[in-house]
Amino acid sequence: MSSYENSVYLAKLAEQAERYEEMVENMKAVASADQELSVEERNLLSVAYKNVIGARRASWRIVTSIEQKEESKGNEAQVGLIKEYRQKIEAELAKICEDILECLDGHLIPSAESGESKVFYHKMKGDYHRYLAEFAIGDKRRTSADKSLEAYKAATEVAQTNLAPTHPIRLGLALNFSVFYYEILNSPDQACQLAKQAFDDAIAGTFLVALL
Repeated sequence: MSSYENSVYLAKLAEQAERYEEMVENMKAVASADQELSVEERNLLSVAYKNVIGARRASWRIVTSIEQKEESKGNEAQVGLIKEYRQKIEAELAKICEDILECLDGHLIPSAESGESKVFYHKMKGDYHRYLAEFAIGDKRRTSADKSLEAYKAATEVAQTNLAPTHPIRLGLALNFSVFYYEILNSPDQACQLAKQAFDDAIAGTFLVALL
């Protein structure tokens, strides 16, 4: 097997063993080949990063909740310790996000040929900038939010011309974009409108297929 095939195989092995950091490293090697990934390879990359980032996002939420409780009790000594611990988790989150964003901008997006791949990667870019915006403050939060919005818009533009309204990636994009509006921009009306439009388009698409 070639080194490319070895990396894909080792990524699958790491997934089975639930060793997601190693899965990430193997899929980064695959992505750096600068060629269009297969659907399976694309999904392996997504699963690897989703598990690595997901565990830390969950940790961050728990620690942030505990920090708020201790603050409300006036336990300053504990709050200081928790803050340091939270910042450690945030540094790990930032490193993972920057890692995949560098991979997307440097390899995956430039190598994407199909409309499906382009939507997938721009959506992924929007997701990881959104994850950065979840814990960033001030200018850093605004920058991450702006980049997330830009990526989701780029993905939506390609999706509308290349993917059916019922396509799972297009629907997933609409869902995540609406979450962005709700959680990051604090725009529940815009979030609901976007999700409803995607739902209505998908229903219309399903009805049209049924007629044919």
